[in-house]
Amino acid sequence: MASRQVRRKLGDRYDGRRLRTLSPFYQITPFIMRSRVDAQDYFEDKIAIGRAESWLRDLRERGHQEIGFLHLFITVMVRTMSQKPRLNRFVAGQRIFARSAIQITLAIKKQLHEDGLETTLKMEFQPEDTIFDVARRINQALEDNKEAESANDTDTTARLFMLLPRFLLRGAIALLRFLDYYGLLPKAIHRASPFHASAFVTDLGSLGIGPIYHHIYNFGTTSFFLAFGTKQRELFMDQGGTVRSRKCIPIKVVNDERICDGHYYAAAFKYMRNLFQHPESLETPPEEVVED
Repeated sequence: MASRQVRRKLGDRYDGRRLRTLSPFYQITPFIMRSRVDAQDYFEDKIAIGRAESWLRDLRERGHQEIGFLHLFITVMVRTMSQKPRLNRFVAGQRIFARSAIQITLAIKKQLHEDGLETTLKMEFQPEDTIFDVARRINQALEDNKEAESANDTDTTARLFMLLPRFLLRGAIALLRFLDYYGLLPKAIHRASPFHASAFVTDLGSLGIGPIYHHIYNFGTTSFFLAFGTKQRELFMDQGGTVRSRKCIPIKVVNDERICDGHYYAAAFKYMRNLFQHPESLETPPEEVVED
């Protein structure tokens, strides 16, 4: 199963298709809110994960020892974008685009201590991917970048730019912003840039703390930053009025409000929450991929 291929038209970018049939209200918002900082919305939630943890244990008993909660979280994001594609839009050059791929940037520490090197992994996924496809790509990327001496495209590109004196570096970044505004950013820079992705993700639970609200960057095209923290227990009242305890995970999201309306965001987050209650559905591809 493959998503529909759309012929590129004048005004499209290699990384996205311009949305031309949006209402005038949405088309004018990038001129009113000119940057992602202007358009940031903040959202937090707690997701019950009891069923998800039971399912992960079952997967491990079936021989999938390499699959953990991070893989589940990113698979849920990929599946949600395959069914709620407006989440994968971005604003560039004061136009709204449907992104041509699902790309997730993951912030990691190579060693979990204060002086450990930090890097980012930018991974591309297919809307038909299952939990097994996502886990394989993530684990390969982590394996390739776990050594302190290893350097990915992002690290190499940043190191080359930092060889420039400050006045040339400022000029180079300004030039990249200009080119990106018009969709002319070199593809090599786009591939290396962690800021040109569907979403940025950070697992703060691995550091033993709760999630934070992290800004979305004005450089690049990322419309989401999602952070999740340590697992918690909370009390809740069931439909019969009995107080019970459940395990949950807190998440905090910062998103660009210009790409779709609040009703769509709410439906997407409800769908995402439901996937955690039915994670077995992620073992198979979706029945269809919804096009934007």
